[in-house]
Amino acid sequence: MEARDESDVAVGGPLGGLPGRWPRSTGGLLRACHPGPTAVVTLVVAGLAVAAGQDGPGCVLATTAVLAGQLSIGWGNDAVDAARDGAAGRRAKPVAGGAVTARAVRGAALAALALCVPLSLLYGALAGAVHLVGVAAGWAYNLGVKSTAASWLPYAIGFASLPAFVTLGLPGRPLPAWWVVAAAALVGVGAHLGNVLPDIADDLAAGVRGWPQRLGPAGVRMLLPAPLVAATALLARGAPGGAGALALAVALVAGAGGALLGRHRPRAAFLAAVLVAGVNVALLLGRGTALA
Repeated sequence: MEARDESDVAVGGPLGGLPGRWPRSTGGLLRACHPGPTAVVTLVVAGLAVAAGQDGPGCVLATTAVLAGQLSIGWGNDAVDAARDGAAGRRAKPVAGGAVTARAVRGAALAALALCVPLSLLYGALAGAVHLVGVAAGWAYNLGVKSTAASWLPYAIGFASLPAFVTLGLPGRPLPAWWVVAAAALVGVGAHLGNVLPDIADDLAAGVRGWPQRLGPAGVRMLLPAPLVAATALLARGAPGGAGALALAVALVAGAGGALLGRHRPRAAFLAAVLVAGVNVALLLGRGTALA
């Protein structure tokens, strides 16, 4: 671990203070933003904007706003958890492993949040407000909801806000279709279960008792397909050319198979969930202007 000096010490609580210099490791800072989920969510929103008929500048603005929001949530998560990760010896975490300072990650989270607000509102006042509610839900998760039985709720709100953000920024500010919002919320619940599944043992040791931790690994593996398959059923409604029926069949087989195989091969449930989530994204992008 790199030596820690006084300039890296936080002031004013878990999010206090800004970094006094550029972080020692840019790579560590990038890893601390949770790059996988950040990239996936940002790319899906970019695809939604294109599919919904948004123009070029609007697509860029929506994508940039969501990227800033996701970066703020990802960095905020590692900033808040820095002390707990260090105490638990989670050396794979960039801050706990010494790849980047907690102060730098806090500063990056706050800077990304500061950019997210105007970018979101420039896309449209109502659309921006909806997106910022989703970002606030992500921060609420980081700041304590993750340790409660309602830990699924920020994920549901955050994911549901994304298609609404995209459609409300279109000309005429059309409301999103209810089934799109509901399906996105269900995908968010599934994402929460899948994201937490590999870390349940470490989380419990660190005192984090959110909804998945209370269910336990076996319970999460069994439940994980349910919200994702339910989302598929909503998104499959009215899909052209039998695509909806095929997508639902694939989701049902993958979900059931993942739940059964997960008893003996824990990773099977996660991989099945990824497959069903991919089916849902394809259905969502394929609906195009029907999103609104």
